[in-house]
Amino acid sequence: MVVAAVEAVPARLSAAFSHDAGEQPKASMAMGRSFIFEYPMTTIAERITIDPQQCGGRPCIRGMRIRVTDILDLLASGLSRESVLKELPDLEKEDIDAALRFASQRLDHPILAA
Repeated sequence: MVVAAVEAVPARLSAAFSHDAGEQPKASMAMGRSFIFEYPMTTIAERITIDPQQCGGRPCIRGMRIRVTDILDLLASGLSRESVLKELPDLEKEDIDAALRFASQRLDHPILAA
């Protein structure tokens, strides 16, 4: 569960605090005008999660502190998949596939010329 503390939120901005999956955060009053919002960890793709309190909110593998960029950097430096799995023993073969698929999807967007 991710917890974020913010100052009192005007009603017109409350929609900005909705969760991607349609789940509303739980809010509670703490210390006067501050509100505490609790967000669950978000799964944005198969095996890829984002938690604002972990690794700076960067995409990670299955909630672990192994970032997608860590895997991509190791592969880009010339390591084989088997070497990456030895380097990061908590990783599974499917995690490498998911990291590559995620990176491909993030980069695959059209650029419109005006």
